Amino acid sequence: MSRYTGAVCRLCRAEGTKLFLKGDRCYTEKCAINKRNVRPGQHGQSRRSKVSEYGIRLREKQKLRRFYGINETQFRRFFAAASKMAGQTGHNFLQILERRLDNVAYRFGIGVSRSQARQFVMHGHVLVNGNKVDIPSYLVKAGDAISVHQGSKDKPVIKENVEVAGSRTIPGWLQFDPERQEGRVIALPTREQIEVPVKEQLVVEFYAR
Repeated sequence: MSRYTGAVCRLCRAEGTKLFLKGDRCYTEKCAINKRNVRPGQHGQSRRSKVSEYGIRLREKQKLRRFYGINETQFRRFFAAASKMAGQTGHNFLQILERRLDNVAYRFGIGVSRSQARQFVMHGHVLVNGNKVDIPSYLVKAGDAISVHQGSKDKPVIKENVEVAGSRTIPGWLQFDPERQEGRVIALPTREQIEVPVKEQLVVEFYAR
C-alpha cells in the first residue's frame, strides 16, 4: 500500500479527532477539527447509519495507523511483533510505535510533524549514539542518545522547529536539550506516557477477528 499524499486535514476530519498531522497548525484555531469538524465529502454532514462492531474496530485501527503515518503492511508487521511479546499486546504495540525513530524525532520537536521528522531521518539529519541512522522505523532502546547531525544543527528549519517545540511537554520517557539539540531515551514508555487518541484494545480485537 502506498503512502497517503493528499490533504492530511481530511484524515483528521474523517476520524473526527486531531491526529496532529499538520505540525503547529494543529495547536491553533486554524486546525480543521476546530473550524469544521465534519467528515469530508458532499455527504459529510448527513446523518450516518449505525456503525457495526467491525466498523468501530476498523476506524480505531485506521485512526492509529494514520496517527503514526504508517502503511498497512508495516503496521501489521509491528502488530505481529507485539503479539509475540510478553504482556498486553495493545500496550506492547503502542510502545513499539512510540519507539520508532521518526516518532522520537517528532517528540523532541526536530520535526513539526511525524511526516517531516521522517524526512529528516531519511536524509541523514538524525544520529543514534553518534551514528547516522536513516531508517525511520528503527526502534530506539533505553539509554540511546538521539541528536541532530552536527552539519544540520544550523539549518533554519530545524532550529525554528526546536525553538517552537520548547513550549510543548516532552513525554517523561524522553529527555531533550534544545540548546545542544541532543536527547536521550531514559526508559521505554509506559501506557500512561503514550498520548494517542485511540483505544488500543479495539485494534487488537480487529486483528484477532
